[in-house]
Amino acid sequence: MSASSQTSPTIHPVILCGGSGSRLWPVSRRALPKQFIQLTSEFSMLQETVLNLSGHKNFHPPVMVSNEAFQFMVQGQMRELDIEPSALILEPESRNTAPAIALAALKMNAVDPNTCLLVLPSDHILGDKDRFLDAIDRGYAAARDGALVTFAMKAERPETGYGYIRQGKPLAGTDECYAVDRFVEKPDAKTAQRFLDEGGYHWNSGMFMFKANRFLEELYRHQPEIFTTAMEALDRGTNDGGMVRPDAEIFAAIENISIDYAVMEHTKHAVMVAADFGWSDVGSWASIADLGSGGEDGNLIEGDAVLHDCEGTYVRGNGRLIAAIGQRDQIIIDTEDALLIVPKDRAQDVKAIVEKLNRKNRPEAALPAVVQRPWGTYEGIHRGARHQVKHIVVEPGEKLSLQYHHHRSEHWTVVSGTAEVTIDGKVRVLEANQSAYIPVGATHRLYNPGDEPMHLIEVQCGGYLGEDDIVRLEDVYGRAPTQVEAAE
Repeated sequence: MSASSQTSPTIHPVILCGGSGSRLWPVSRRALPKQFIQLTSEFSMLQETVLNLSGHKNFHPPVMVSNEAFQFMVQGQMRELDIEPSALILEPESRNTAPAIALAALKMNAVDPNTCLLVLPSDHILGDKDRFLDAIDRGYAAARDGALVTFAMKAERPETGYGYIRQGKPLAGTDECYAVDRFVEKPDAKTAQRFLDEGGYHWNSGMFMFKANRFLEELYRHQPEIFTTAMEALDRGTNDGGMVRPDAEIFAAIENISIDYAVMEHTKHAVMVAADFGWSDVGSWASIADLGSGGEDGNLIEGDAVLHDCEGTYVRGNGRLIAAIGQRDQIIIDTEDALLIVPKDRAQDVKAIVEKLNRKNRPEAALPAVVQRPWGTYEGIHRGARHQVKHIVVEPGEKLSLQYHHHRSEHWTVVSGTAEVTIDGKVRVLEANQSAYIPVGATHRLYNPGDEPMHLIEVQCGGYLGEDDIVRLEDVYGRAPTQVEAAE
């Protein structure tokens, strides 16, 4: 008997909001991973994930697990949906899915050990909501009885970018639930084709369901150090109004490992739900292109582009005109500060470009052209030897931290709005076309007292212009008082 014919389940979704931002570069960056970007609709992928659960009687408000660097993005995007999470767990650093899920399970186990957790990545696409919810209902029947459930997607092609799950024997009393025979690593093309020909192999979606206490039992059985370290990090961390911050030093010692390696491949209680609801992990630009529908020539255009004699080419622009001639099965992605051109069949290699940019300490690997901060945004518009120019927007009523720099001076010119400027304790109010100079080492703060966004041009001069040359003295958003200074 399926769960849909029994008492309606109550489930706590756990949304994993980490990510490195490398596979969909240059739109996604380390400071702006794909889950926070509008890629397929007017909502970000994180928002789409939450909306797939909202309004359904079976789901509590979600538990969000994210890196502390993304706190304000998570909070801001949830406010846009008018959804208050059950908890926001902020990891000091990314340690993969097993520690992240351990934190959520420990947090919810303290509330109700029998509560059922539905673990979802925040950057996947769930095409058919009704079929997705049906799969959840079927999985609940097994999870309620103590199974660790994973959702296995119908394999539609010999995909080498996904791990696989081999289907075992049917689970008695459930609908399309099976024991897991084994988990399989990402195969080569020949092996993937064999899986498709043999049948019984499914894509591993990275989505799970289990009771909090059952997952913790299995985690303790197979990875006791992760269990005890995660518990200690929570115990010595802070919990302020549902915002949970594990102890950074203790959490840094936890093993960096996925839930598959840590638990699912070892437990004797793994169960898979065979599902097909149009799932994609959006793991490359090629998968984004596959989600759209092009014209007769197979081209797909997002933005301003003119193509001539092109076939099967995906173009994504961001304002300026893109012109292409004679391209076949190419991907062209243009942003304010970077242009990517790659054959579709090599889209997974974008990570190699990001690795090279990181080795060269190029800012394009980490930061988008427009960087969001809790007080507004800034955009780099010019960079040269010992100087750079930024466009800063401060939202009404918001203020930057009180801070100083060791290596740079700054010149501020207000373009529009009103700026209250504090420099070494002296306060001035600047209107449009007025400016201020901040010497190296001077404490300063910028505040918008008006009811309209304040636009300002900042010119930085100095031997080192990195974002880590900031020493915060006061901050209304609770960010770290001081930044690590890499330039010393």
